Amino acid sequence: MRIHAFDVEERELGALSQLCDQHQFSHSAEALTAANADRLADAEVISLFIHSRVDRELLSRLPRLRLLATRSTGYDHIDLAACHERGIAVCNVPNYGERTVAEHVFAMLLALSHRIVEAAARTRNGLFTPEGLEGFDLCGRTLGVIGTGSIGRHVIRIARGFDMKVLAQDLAPDPALAAREGFSYVSLPELLAASDVVSLHVPATKATENLLGEAELAQIKPGAVLINTARGQLVDLRALIRALRSGRIAAAGLDVLPGEPMIREEAELISTSAPMPQALATLVAEHVLLHMPNVLVTPHSAFNTREAVQRIVETTVANIRAYAAGAPQNLVGNVGAQGGT
Repeated sequence: MRIHAFDVEERELGALSQLCDQHQFSHSAEALTAANADRLADAEVISLFIHSRVDRELLSRLPRLRLLATRSTGYDHIDLAACHERGIAVCNVPNYGERTVAEHVFAMLLALSHRIVEAAARTRNGLFTPEGLEGFDLCGRTLGVIGTGSIGRHVIRIARGFDMKVLAQDLAPDPALAAREGFSYVSLPELLAASDVVSLHVPATKATENLLGEAELAQIKPGAVLINTARGQLVDLRALIRALRSGRIAAAGLDVLPGEPMIREEAELISTSAPMPQALATLVAEHVLLHMPNVLVTPHSAFNTREAVQRIVETTVANIRAYAAGAPQNLVGNVGAQGGT
């Protein structure tokens, strides 16, 4: 099969190049776009990452495409309906970094609870005093986990190691998991009202957009900490800023933002309640968050360890080989279940 991989980093090439033994394989560091799709009109398999946005128009430029293999768990960058209409299979990497992302949750939480970023900046500036850097213990605190999939359950296991109490909310509760790991399922309002720390672990869908909006953030326990390593669209950023400024939320750790590549300078506009174009509102909100002392932002890097990246690429190669052999795996939906060369 003719295979092309987009968004490829040097560290991924070793594993991806294994595909050369049975297939025509090529790669590029650029994202898949309408501008470069035409020269790959003969591609039967395309592997990509979240920077490549695949819509109906772009798919029309790839007449021979049979499989999209995304090197990510999320697939909101792919128009699944358009793929379904064309009979194009889509596969993902469902489990590569659940432990990795869970560790990042606690890296952010510990940095906030022990004021580590502020403390390190202070000592670099020659001021060696702990005054004003009082933090808080995790032991005995309540962690609210929204979404108990593969990442959420690893967060729960780490939390139990810190002797935290855990509450969880999920559309499909798993009583056996709750009994085994020692946590309780509750409604979202109950979780928000009782949790000292809230951590998000659900996908970006129409149903979860602004999952935590003005009303939900008003229900959150005063002084709580919010951690989001899932998707930026889950939180209404303007409402979050107001909650942070009022002290309703003491601090936030954000690895994801809805418009990450585009930060603007119109920070003062966010404090008003006047209507704003949604795109501009998002950009301005992000800019404000980046400069708030009680907010820790990382560049969508929770997954980014050597081990996790290796698992991503190895699973992607296995997905492509399985499809070529007629036994597709890790399909999103049931399109392309036959596979084969």
